[in-house]
Amino acid sequence: MASRPDTRVAMSRQAPAQPAPPVSSRGHRAILALEDGVVFEGRSFGRAGETTGEVVFNTALAGYQEVLTDPSYAGQIVTMTYPHIGNYGVNREDVESVRPQVAGFIVREDQYLDENGIVGISEIDTRMLTRHLRTHGAKRGVISTLSEERDELVGRARGSRSMIGLDLAREVTCDKPYRVEEPIASVLQGAIPEGGHYKVVAYDFGMKRNIVRMLAASGCDVTVVPATTSGEDALATKPDGVFLSNGPGDPEPCTYAIESSRRIMKAGVPIFGICLGHQILGLACGAKTFKLKFGHRGANHPVKNLKTGHVEVTSQNHGLSVDPEAFARRPELLLTHTNLNDGTVEGFRHRDLPVVSVQYHPEASPGPHDSHYLFGEFVDMMAARRKTR
Repeated sequence: MASRPDTRVAMSRQAPAQPAPPVSSRGHRAILALEDGVVFEGRSFGRAGETTGEVVFNTALAGYQEVLTDPSYAGQIVTMTYPHIGNYGVNREDVESVRPQVAGFIVREDQYLDENGIVGISEIDTRMLTRHLRTHGAKRGVISTLSEERDELVGRARGSRSMIGLDLAREVTCDKPYRVEEPIASVLQGAIPEGGHYKVVAYDFGMKRNIVRMLAASGCDVTVVPATTSGEDALATKPDGVFLSNGPGDPEPCTYAIESSRRIMKAGVPIFGICLGHQILGLACGAKTFKLKFGHRGANHPVKNLKTGHVEVTSQNHGLSVDPEAFARRPELLLTHTNLNDGTVEGFRHRDLPVVSVQYHPEASPGPHDSHYLFGEFVDMMAARRKTR
């Protein structure tokens, strides 16, 4: 199934209104309208209807099912830049949450999205759309199979909620704590670390299932807790370590998570943060975050480990970044990883506290396995603290 350029595609900023098509399912006309007035015409697939969200692109060559089900994509309409999407089907093993989480999808795929209520658009020039987003930045947008009133749809895109200031972690987190019953698969090189299992409290801001598998494979006994769990409640379980997960939205309104992180850091419990968890840790340490022009999404982003000098090919999905100026103002913070494409912050650690954090996804899914070692570093921190106690 291909998301390919099509000579029938129209892209314009001004167009006369046309009568609305009948409410229908796949194969009928659909429109993608961006807040800046750019409009794409294509064909509908998935569920007939209308959806709004931030339009972003992902450069991964595979892993579309993991992208669809990643809670970090909540509130976003995702376009895949690779031309062949859906060509190896879907399966139960590749899902990262209980259902697809994207607001909309811009490729060609049918039954899977229809069954899960996701609105999609196909047969538009995805390369043109990607170039537009790279030039002008991520845009709010709307996909509709219900209306062809272009000006009206552009207005709806402009009126949809912005990612800035939006707390989506509350919307995708679990309802109550639960203990993970995952098999300890040998997905990491080497054996389970000596000293038995390490008790880990994992904050769910939109956590992917493969993170749980990686923690379990590293020798961790994982209890997942809602995003709003207080630091005191997490510490009351006497964990060996605390994990802060990936997730969608802006970290700044997640004040509850920032305060919990500060409380846990003060107690000296090892913390490992990924993606949104990394940004929350940055804010907890006194840094700031800012919105990237079009974000980093894909499974081919080069990151340099400043300690070893090695370059890791990484999987990424984020639209905000930790401000690098924090590392000049706060000597207790050590920059550990940088993005080789644009120099943005990809990882840091605290010089005095057992805190390690990366912006990218070391669990991959989809993506390369270059960064699996970070789970081992988290275990090493917990083992060191256990010895001192």
